Amino acid sequence: MHPEGEAMSNTRVALVTGGTRGIGLGIAKRLASKGFNLMITGRRSHDEAELALAQLREQFSDGSLNVQYCQADVADASHRERLLADVEATFGRLDILVNNAGIAPTIRADILEASEESFDELISTNLKGPYFLTQAAANWMIRLQEQSKEHRCIINVGSVSATVASVNRGDYCITKAGIAMATMLWASRLTQYGIGVYEVRPGLIETDMTKGVRNKYDNLIEGDLLLEKRWGTPDDIGIAVAMLASGDLPYSPGAVLTIDGGLTLRRL
Repeated sequence: MHPEGEAMSNTRVALVTGGTRGIGLGIAKRLASKGFNLMITGRRSHDEAELALAQLREQFSDGSLNVQYCQADVADASHRERLLADVEATFGRLDILVNNAGIAPTIRADILEASEESFDELISTNLKGPYFLTQAAANWMIRLQEQSKEHRCIINVGSVSATVASVNRGDYCITKAGIAMATMLWASRLTQYGIGVYEVRPGLIETDMTKGVRNKYDNLIEGDLLLEKRWGTPDDIGIAVAMLASGDLPYSPGAVLTIDGGLTLRRL
């Protein structure tokens, strides 16, 4: 472990939850390109995560990037504690937390019929997990800020579902609305310590999670659903997160970046 007060490495460190595929991997790749050392985490085994790790390490064939994986479920308090301990033992510091890990309901059920089990699972993973991971990470970041004033921030990956109602996945929408409020709460609390808190709010992003509705939205995209008539990509989200992580959006506590091709832009 790195005792507090011991000199830290000059290389900044980002922790990306759910960072082995989809949006999380797109974010990790962009942070790697900015020179961040990375801890990525997810529920998959180390063997299952190895392909993603290899892709990240290929960006720096000279070995200058240190990217590590910790198998952890953010819904589990003991996993969150072990994850941060792993970051400290490996890097001795934490500059950026990206709360990206999230799940969709296994069954898209009308809210008149949806189960409590699905609701509890989504609340635990999508809302409670990142809320309390933020709490623990923020307390550590505050101590680090006392040692060296640097740009440190927490970035929540939300969704347009925070404000756009989908009655066949109400539990998901509620978790993302909660993430929107959590961003405001943590920004209100942490700005005084020089710790930024932001939300990146994706729209329709082409990932494994959206495979099941691909045909439906292909047709809507061809219509007038979006202004920019294409699926978003994980890299689109990665670009926004990397900008925030680099400190390139000053004077903007609690800022929400909506990356949705114009989906939620009000139009007549």
